[in-house]
Amino acid sequence: MITIFQDVALIVIGLAGGLAVGSGLVAFITVLDIIPRLSQIIKGREYLVAFQYSLVFGTVIFTLLDFRSIALQLPGIITILVGVYAGTFIGMLAAALTEVLNVLPILAKRLNMAEAILFLLMAMIFGKITGSLFNWLIFIDY
Repeated sequence: MITIFQDVALIVIGLAGGLAVGSGLVAFITVLDIIPRLSQIIKGREYLVAFQYSLVFGTVIFTLLDFRSIALQLPGIITILVGVYAGTFIGMLAAALTEVLNVLPILAKRLNMAEAILFLLMAMIFGKITGSLFNWLIFIDY
């Protein structure tokens, strides 16, 4: 009897947590206007619905793969392409957050570096790249 109660409690807690995290992500993407902004940048308003479906289907498919513990044995070139696309999405998400919060102009103004905002941005980019490479090459044990 206790195990059934524990199983039901775990299911309810898991679903509640998933709904909370999923709702937060959707709200975050909606507030940042990722999809409409992306279609505006690439001048592809006709692909707006395709972007939305891609985001939803990608999330659902990879969530199911994760739940089933399915590992895709893809060739190296496909893995590189998936990594590039995932990195591009994360970069765009970070850029959208930065744009919405006006982080760079505020930071440049506080550091009295308004005329050097390009160098500030490049320092952030190269710092992220260097940190990522250091993590992948040094800390991850293959």
